[in-house]
Amino acid sequence: MNNPAAQPNQRAVAFFCVSLNPAIDTRLTVKGLIPGRVNRAVEVCRTPGGKAAHVAMALKGLGATPTWIGFSGGATGGELVAGLGLLEIATMPVSTGEASRVNLEILDTEGGVTEVLEPGGTITPSEWSEFQQVCASAFQIAVSKKIVLISGSLPPGVPTEAYAAIASSARSADCLAFVDSSGLPLSKALAAGPDLVKINREEAEFVTEVAIRDPISAAQAARRLLDLGANSAAVSLGDRGIVGIRKPGQLAIHAWTAPVHGKSTVGCGDSALAGLAFAAATDLSFEQSLALAVACAASNCLAALPGRIVRGDVSRFEQSVHMERLQV
Repeated sequence: MNNPAAQPNQRAVAFFCVSLNPAIDTRLTVKGLIPGRVNRAVEVCRTPGGKAAHVAMALKGLGATPTWIGFSGGATGGELVAGLGLLEIATMPVSTGEASRVNLEILDTEGGVTEVLEPGGTITPSEWSEFQQVCASAFQIAVSKKIVLISGSLPPGVPTEAYAAIASSARSADCLAFVDSSGLPLSKALAAGPDLVKINREEAEFVTEVAIRDPISAAQAARRLLDLGANSAAVSLGDRGIVGIRKPGQLAIHAWTAPVHGKSTVGCGDSALAGLAFAAATDLSFEQSLALAVACAASNCLAALPGRIVRGDVSRFEQSVHMERLQV
């Protein structure tokens, strides 16, 4: 794709970014982090977070109009929803008795990023039931194309079958279901036959039991994800790009660009997922979809905050993406 600005018809496409464990992201910038000592931040920034929020922001940066569906509890939940509103991202919050979590990112100006992620407040059975009802109702919107992006971890109290249930709900409403998760929730989601699974190297190794050392072994893991139920799969290799494959029986494709040295890589995978969804909405080829995903991830490295990609950066990176077909 030569132009990521190839706009999907906004009235004909709906993007739903589903977040079961959203957060307020707090970024502390320090100079020379010393573990075990008192460290003073030189800058503090609080923004809406959680993987699905980053996906929604990246979609917004590409020109889409996503809707965020997520749990929201306490002052942090209110802050999160208000922050998404300021970014002009539509929200469908489901209230919880316990407060939404806070995630901490410590950015060392001398190099390195440290993340500390809270588990999230416990979700009650009634809150989880309401969440499923909200999703099912939202997915029934009458448009020609609907894409549900399910990403992130699960908070305490939500069953490991949660992502499988949401993916099934999406598919029953004629939505495409894209999943980015890990561990047992990912394994169960695969059995629901998602249209795409986008995960990183460590997540892929866990669920496929394939040791990933290079693009070839990543392709073997991606093919295993198809065997486990996904209709297409993309495995992120960090600064070595993405390896993707889709049914039926196509060759794997390795897409990459030159490494980008930016502030932080937090949000790169979420931006890549947004690129894959945006590409699906514009009916791009699989090769073009992977190229856009790589360009979005690279753009995120230059962004001021996770997910805040700029379309001009995406377009520039997209021109430098290399593609190679892999025999596995």
